[in-house]
Amino acid sequence: MLQVHYRTANISGREIFYREAGDPRSPTIILLHGFPSSSHMYRDLIPILSDKFHVIAPDYVGFGQSDAPLASEFSYTFDNLTAHVTGLIDQLGLASYVLYMQDYGGPVGFRIATARPSQVKGLVIQNANAYLEGVGEAPMQVFLPLWEKRDAASEAAARTFLKAETTKFQYTFGAKNPEAISPDAWTLDQALLDRPGTDAYQIDLLENYKTNVAAYEAWHAAFRANRPKTLIIWGENDPFFIPAGAEAFKKDLPDARLVWLDGGHFALEENAPLVGDEIKSMFAGR
Repeated sequence: MLQVHYRTANISGREIFYREAGDPRSPTIILLHGFPSSSHMYRDLIPILSDKFHVIAPDYVGFGQSDAPLASEFSYTFDNLTAHVTGLIDQLGLASYVLYMQDYGGPVGFRIATARPSQVKGLVIQNANAYLEGVGEAPMQVFLPLWEKRDAASEAAARTFLKAETTKFQYTFGAKNPEAISPDAWTLDQALLDRPGTDAYQIDLLENYKTNVAAYEAWHAAFRANRPKTLIIWGENDPFFIPAGAEAFKKDLPDARLVWLDGGHFALEENAPLVGDEIKSMFAGR
């Protein structure tokens, strides 16, 4: 097993934490995490991939071990999260890479893939949406009012996504064996969510998610134009990003390989070896 390194880089005045493993001469894969997690969600996958890939897993601004300025000090938008990831990519001199995207990793990664198609050599999409039919009924009932009018009532509903029981639910609901899911995962996520001031910028991001929906058609056009090699791996029991979202990618990426996982939103918790094998089969040694 190759050593995992824990590093930081100063990007536009913010310290961005990232995990790095593998030989830099190997093909690079960038692991983009979801909400409310961090690169910690890839702790099991990184060692599996590092014998064949140069692995980079960053934490976005406000997540994990990266700088977490208050909402009054930083504009929390998906454009800005993406800008800091691309800043890290440029600082590390990465000119060719596969993007692995889960949840919030989708909006970050699809922006990168649309802006830099010549650099992106493939996509791994795991429970990350680019189609409205992939959004479950429960989150839709919360997000639509927030997107239409942000006020005390819509914010209060959105705050349910910041509660400890919701974080645990995201990890355990739909899991093949909930007792196999380490509580360290949701405990760490919740500890970071509970930091003073974090709730304000997380609500900003939940509201800003509407900019992702507005970009869906542009992303679909980019999929059709660029036809990146794509692996879709989807926890089929996810109540937030439902299976229809996985199937929808085939409309614009008909050659994509779709693999169903027996799991929920954070299906990687139980399926890292299988996911690693699928990634290696499609992308290693290309």
